Amino acid sequence: MNTEMYQTPMEVAVYQLHNFSISFFSSLLGGDVVSVKLDNSASGASVVAIDNKIEQAMDLVKNHLMYAVREEVEILKEQIRELVEKNSQLERENTLLKTLASPEQLEKFQSRLSPEEPAPESPDAPEAPGGSAV
Repeated sequence: MNTEMYQTPMEVAVYQLHNFSISFFSSLLGGDVVSVKLDNSASGASVVAIDNKIEQAMDLVKNHLMYAVREEVEILKEQIRELVEKNSQLERENTLLKTLASPEQLEKFQSRLSPEEPAPESPDAPEAPGGSAV
C-alpha cells in the first residue's frame, strides 16, 4: 500500500498507525518488548490470533487518539467562545469609555499610545504624584 492513495491527513495517519510494529504496541501498553517467532510449523490459527491481537491493539490506540483529539477540540471551542465573549465585552467597555472621556483625556491617552508623536511633557520628567494614568 502506498500513502499517495490517501487523500486526507487523517487517512494517512490511520494508514501509518496500521503499520506500527508489535514491539511499539507492547511498549505502549506497558509490557516488555514482545518477540514473536513463527516457524514453518506454525498453524494458520496462531497467525490469525496474532493478527487479531495486532488489530485490537491498533483499534485501541486509534480509539484513544480519536477520543483525545475530540476532547481537545471541545476544550479549544469553549476557550474560543470565552475569548470572543471577553473581546466583545472589552470592545463595549472601550466604546463606553471613549464616549465618557473628555477630548483632553483622549488626546493625552493617544499621545501615550503613539511613541512617534512628541508628548507634551518631557519623557525624562517624572509624573506628578497626583497624576492619573488613563
